[in-house]
Amino acid sequence: MLYINDLSKRYGSFTAVNHLSLHIPEGDLFGFVGPNGAGKTTTIRIVCGLLKASSGSVQIGGIEAAVGTKEMKRLIGYVPDFFGVYDNLKVREYMDFYGSMYGMRSRDIAKLSDDLLELVNLSDKKEFYVDTLSRGMKQRLCVARALLHNPKLLILDEPSSGLDPRARVEMKELLKNLHSMGKTIVISSHILSELSEMCTSIGIMNQGQLIMAGRIEDIMRQASGGKRIHIQIASGIETAVRLLQEQAGVIVESVRENEIVITNNNTDEQMSAFIGLLIQNQVVLTGFYREEGNLEALFMQLTGGGLQ
Repeated sequence: MLYINDLSKRYGSFTAVNHLSLHIPEGDLFGFVGPNGAGKTTTIRIVCGLLKASSGSVQIGGIEAAVGTKEMKRLIGYVPDFFGVYDNLKVREYMDFYGSMYGMRSRDIAKLSDDLLELVNLSDKKEFYVDTLSRGMKQRLCVARALLHNPKLLILDEPSSGLDPRARVEMKELLKNLHSMGKTIVISSHILSELSEMCTSIGIMNQGQLIMAGRIEDIMRQASGGKRIHIQIASGIETAVRLLQEQAGVIVESVRENEIVITNNNTDEQMSAFIGLLIQNQVVLTGFYREEGNLEALFMQLTGGGLQ
């Protein structure tokens, strides 16, 4: 869906984006994370055709992205960090205005607007003036507007910025719903916990460079330093320790009275086999669980600082 190849953006001697390459497949929900000045917004604006790259290329659905190209802009729905709304318009009029900009027929705009306002839970606000809406409602309205022309790629730059906790949850649920409907989504955010909960993959940027990108489960696994698993045992702990130490790729980190903590690089299927081996050797298990990775700690380690 989205191919970014060796992308750079320079302002004189300052490099905002430095040789960034990335592929986001169709149907993915990709999260950009990084401190202020990392290059996230610059990258997004280049992808949206709002900014010209110094070098490199961007393709969306096989079409080369370029500043001002109408064909490319029809592929994208963009929700900026500081969204533009027209306060003197009613919600219905706001949707009509943007639909007309895409050359859509009035009846099509009306039908799609009704469907999209229902999707973002604003059906009862159609006759309200935009300036009477809360910030969270305005943000959801911008998402509805961005979807009006049925883009292949939805891009949101800091969509939860300035939202209260309830509005943030509503935005997260909306994005998860859109993803479940097959929409390809790129989102930048400073809220790491939200990205880890809803994204299928993430990329961490720092000082204009993409320093890590991948599936969220792989990133979280790396964040925990491997697969750290806690095995709780009622009896047979000596046997369990001996058997686990004999397994390739398994490191016994600690042994307590009723718990063994291991780190391993094996697949889930292999770990299931290890658990079965313990049971076959009369080890009585009471439970086991995988320790969750800490995305915030990994971010701090990779960027040498915090979100600003």
